Amino acid sequence: MALEAEYSAFKEKVRRTVYLDHLSPHQVTETVVRKAISQFGTVKNVQFIPNYLATKNIPVSALMEMENPRQANAIVSEISHRPFMVGGMPWPLRAREAKLEMFEDRPAKPGRKIEFRWVETKDPDFEVANKFKQLAKDHALDVDIALNQQLEDEEKLAERQQVALKVNHEKYEMIYGVITDGTALSHSSCR
Repeated sequence: MALEAEYSAFKEKVRRTVYLDHLSPHQVTETVVRKAISQFGTVKNVQFIPNYLATKNIPVSALMEMENPRQANAIVSEISHRPFMVGGMPWPLRAREAKLEMFEDRPAKPGRKIEFRWVETKDPDFEVANKFKQLAKDHALDVDIALNQQLEDEEKLAERQQVALKVNHEKYEMIYGVITDGTALSHSSCR
């Protein structure tokens, strides 16, 4: 009975938790994320999820436990419909409801027992195990290719955004210069 109570308490925790993805590995600390998300409600816990698939400089993920499920749903709704702003800058953040499998400290499901054994070459399950082993290798290769492509796309996007920012800054500087030197006033009085 204690296992069932622990498991139901864990399921309630999952309902209060939001999965945040695509956090910048350089700018994100627990304090920054907690302060940014606190506009939606009380943050009870922040847990960063390590990326075991790649050691590259890639975005990280986090699990944010809120005070109640309503606050968690508000975060998912707001971030999916509007840009998430931190310090006046938009973050390309994704949010969704947390799932049981996202927690490394999840308790075992009551009534479920995990069994394992070595599979001999004569065993009929040996071929199935080998197929799963090869499938895992293929998936790891696919993930690596997709990750490299995503990083290249993000670098290209960052370059385009930097060029656009520079062009917009130059335009605003030119407009400011025209207004401050009086050129705009002299042209408006000619009408």
